[in-house]
Formats: sequence, structure tokens, C-alpha cells
Amino acid sequence: MVPSPVTLLLALGAATAVLAEPLRFVDCGSKDGSIQEVNVSPCPTQPCLLHKGTSYSINVTFASKIESQGSKAKVYGEMLHVDIPFPIPEPDGCKSGIQCPIQKGHSYSYLNKLPVKSEYPSIKLIVKWELVDDQDQMLFCWKIPVQITS
Repeated sequence: MVPSPVTLLLALGAATAVLAEPLRFVDCGSKDGSIQEVNVSPCPTQPCLLHKGTSYSINVTFASKIESQGSKAKVYGEMLHVDIPFPIPEPDGCKSGIQCPIQKGHSYSYLNKLPVKSEYPSIKLIVKWELVDDQDQMLFCWKIPVQITS
């Protein structure tokens, strides 16, 4: 029996939906917010393979438990329980998809880029991404395992 085009499309759609699954992440201290979903694109499997010279899209959906005039992202590469600061092009959360001031009880989609520079070593590590409010308290903090590769 030959599958119909509709069956093939449905199968392909199901396979694509699996690739777009939200990431499994570890919450590392979200105090003033609660994470609903973390997406890194493209990252079809974990640990995420981050290719040197490529930029990855980050999308975090979270609900705020507080009001804040602003927010700032801090990103680290964690190796042997040591946090090494990882520069990102736009640390200001209010310029990264969040409409400020942040309102208590509202949900937000934080959008940013994670550039992987060619000079980074090929290594396995943990990416730790924090977003702090105007009191330097954690709106969210999440960790995922990654592998930087050529």
C-alpha cells in the first residue's frame, strides 16, 4: 500500500513538531518570575550542539511575580561549577521583546540571540541564562547542557 500525500504530510508535520519541542531546562533560582517555556533554535536534541560562527535564537516565556522598571540579562558558561561570563549583543531585557515597565502577573516572551564565536573552544558546558529585575533579583534563571562544535 502506498501512503497518500495527506498521510505523508501529517507524518512530516508530526516529525517537525517533535523538533520544535520546548527544551528541558533546570530552573536555577527564578524568584521574581516563573518560567513557562524555554526554546533555543535550532536545537532539535539535547545537549544543544552549538556550531561555531552561528547565532542561536533564545525565546523564554515567563510570568512576572513583581513590578520592575527594567531588566538585564546575564549569561554564563558554567564549567566545573565556575560561572564564566558570556557576552551577548543586547543585555537589556526591555530591548529584547519585553515591554517595560514589567507588570506583576503578566506573561512575557523574552527574545535574544546567543552568538557562538569561531574562536570559542570545542567543549561541553552548561549555559546559564539569568534575567534580573531593577532590584537585581532573579526574574528567571535557567540552565541547559550544550556542546560547542566546529
